[in-house]
Amino acid sequence: MHSCLNRREMLGVLSGAALCGRIRAASAPTAPVAVARCPSYGSEVLPTLEKMFDQLGGVGRIVRGKTVAIKLNLTGSPWQRFGYAPIGDSHWVNPRVVAAVVHLFGRAGAQRIRLLESPWCTTEPLEEWMLAGEWDPQEFLSAAPKVEFENTNYLGRAKKYTRLPVPNGGIMFNAFDLNHSYVDCDVFVSLTKLKEHINAGMTASMKNCFGITPCTIYGVGAGVDEPGEVPLGGRSSLHVGNRQPSKSSLPENDPSSPREAGYRLPRIVADLVAARPIHLGIVEGVRAMSGGEGPWAHGRRRQCELVNPGVLIAGTNPVTTDTVCAGIMGFDPMADRGAPPFEIADSTMRFGEQHGIGTRDIGRIEVIGTPIRDVRFDFRAHSKVVG
Repeated sequence: MHSCLNRREMLGVLSGAALCGRIRAASAPTAPVAVARCPSYGSEVLPTLEKMFDQLGGVGRIVRGKTVAIKLNLTGSPWQRFGYAPIGDSHWVNPRVVAAVVHLFGRAGAQRIRLLESPWCTTEPLEEWMLAGEWDPQEFLSAAPKVEFENTNYLGRAKKYTRLPVPNGGIMFNAFDLNHSYVDCDVFVSLTKLKEHINAGMTASMKNCFGITPCTIYGVGAGVDEPGEVPLGGRSSLHVGNRQPSKSSLPENDPSSPREAGYRLPRIVADLVAARPIHLGIVEGVRAMSGGEGPWAHGRRRQCELVNPGVLIAGTNPVTTDTVCAGIMGFDPMADRGAPPFEIADSTMRFGEQHGIGTRDIGRIEVIGTPIRDVRFDFRAHSKVVG
């Protein structure tokens, strides 16, 4: 189909879209975000997080007497390293931060704390995945009275998957079938690493939730009619839409929509966060990597580099939390496709805003603690375009 719009008319359309975006940003909910310097993974991690939680009104009001599910960011394989750096210094959330969060939740009265992740292509216990990444699960077990682990990339300990509908219908999916752990909890926490993403622009509290989808239904080699018994591959099927989920689950709303990761990922992530709301997002950027979400991204679009932003971010609204994260990374949170970091992707925050979750207007967000300008770290200054 050829466009019948001239340049002036096209500019008018784009201006109208930008105006609509500003209107949505001005009317969407907002919530405070706590920001703090944290230069290392030493003794300052625990008191820094404790102060941030106090600034948000106290973590006890969120977790006391509750079952708390924490979705970790342990993307890729434990054997994939960026240079010689420990995996928690580059693209996995650091274990010192995980242990501190678990300890503070336990001290605040959480009844049960469950650490969750969907390890790539395996049904092995999550503890084994951690050990392969040179983590000690005992560090978490000893941090609070009742700590559990579950691999959520397949059926796990339940007899069936649980269907979570997207309120008011989704952009890409009307509902998702997930491991029971994402429903059998009172509080859901996204604990992730601050970093760029080659297909989604950036990773923060929302993008971390892409990993709650079980590959037995939505992944490569998933069952056709029913979920597979074990995951056989990653989530590239969701990235590019080359197959539908198992027929026992709901298909995409529009299978004729673009089969492109930069189009699909932001919309799917926003649908997931609408279906499984985040009560607390914690984003760890003490050390990280620029240019992509893991070692496999190095050289694909940008040259990656190990970086030391020295910052922690936390908030009770994932869109406002990620908006502040974008500002800290040197990006314009109101940017969309074509502008950094969304050169080849749409903005996940825009679709979160469209769902009515929160605003990406940084001027409407109260930043508690350290001002953004004092911790701003330009990720793009530490990665070069390939070619």
